[in-house]
Amino acid sequence: MVDQNILYMTVGLPRSGKSTWSRKYNKSPIVNPDSIRLVINKNGQRYVEENEPEVWRIAKIMVDALFKAGHKKVILDATNIKKKNRDFFKSNEYSRVFVQFNATKEECIHRAIYIGDLEIIPIIERMAEEFEPISSDEGGTCRLPL
Repeated sequence: MVDQNILYMTVGLPRSGKSTWSRKYNKSPIVNPDSIRLVINKNGQRYVEENEPEVWRIAKIMVDALFKAGHKKVILDATNIKKKNRDFFKSNEYSRVFVQFNATKEECIHRAIYIGDLEIIPIIERMAEEFEPISSDEGGTCRLPL
């Protein structure tokens, strides 16, 4: 494994602070599946189920290409709430560091209401139920955001 290449994977509910942290506290390139969705989905829709495999294929290609271009640190700014999603980004080309955001479901819903993003509330509720904690067998290290 190439130790100097690190993929920082955010882990947390929508509105937990992942994107804010990614933009504010880092100078590394960011791969953001939400942005990919807005580009490939018709009419800028946030989520289209049949496009999800393509969204994640593009995200993986972007991560790999950024490392191939010489970046030593890349951020994957996504919820990454399920182990299978985190496992999709296992690679011998980089180490993974999970940056876990522990905002509660209630905090995330409050933030969504505050900014008027009411359509995300059922998604927050569903993801809170589906959340799979990071396990020691995932091969990455875990840390809380700064």
